[in-house]
Amino acid sequence: MVALRQALKPAPETCSLSVFGALYEGEDTIVLLGPNEPGFWATFSSSPEYLDNTSDPLDRWSKRVIATLAQHWGGVAVFPSDGPPYPPFMRWALASGQAWQSPVGMLVHARAGLMVSYRGAVRLRRKLTLEEPAQNPCDTCIAKPCLKACPVAALDESQLYDVPKCKSHISSAQGQNCLTGGCLTRRACPISERYGRLPKQSAFHMRSFL
Repeated sequence: MVALRQALKPAPETCSLSVFGALYEGEDTIVLLGPNEPGFWATFSSSPEYLDNTSDPLDRWSKRVIATLAQHWGGVAVFPSDGPPYPPFMRWALASGQAWQSPVGMLVHARAGLMVSYRGAVRLRRKLTLEEPAQNPCDTCIAKPCLKACPVAALDESQLYDVPKCKSHISSAQGQNCLTGGCLTRRACPISERYGRLPKQSAFHMRSFL
């Protein structure tokens, strides 16, 4: 079989995305895609989808770019919004050997930490040689700062995400740091700190979340 990285040469316009893991499903290879940091925000924020001031710019950008990549690779684009039934991105991520459940319940990724985001996937009707599974970074993280980072304990060791409490906080004056710079729990992860996501991008996601 051909090695994954050797087979999946990116098209020039899609280099703002990176392979975030891959897995087999039957005879198919599913390739998971996420933002290639640093640099993703500069590409997306200059795109026609971002600049046209209409709804869901990131989803529309992802669908256009990943569809191009799928065509380039000879595969089929798959998106979290496809459905119902919806593709099992969470299960795929865990099966890829590059992502795990973190101490606060959210996924943590070997490269992106708690900033992990899957913009879509490409299903290839052939088997490629997968990369070796990575080591779960939480296993060697002694301090586990994510457990204490949320100022209102919306994310903690219970692994239950209190969404109303989170939204109430980031909508308040006390929560402006989260709103403009991104979730403090995600930012506390040492892997997230090295990933390179800009505060502007995190602010965009937080506004969309509200």
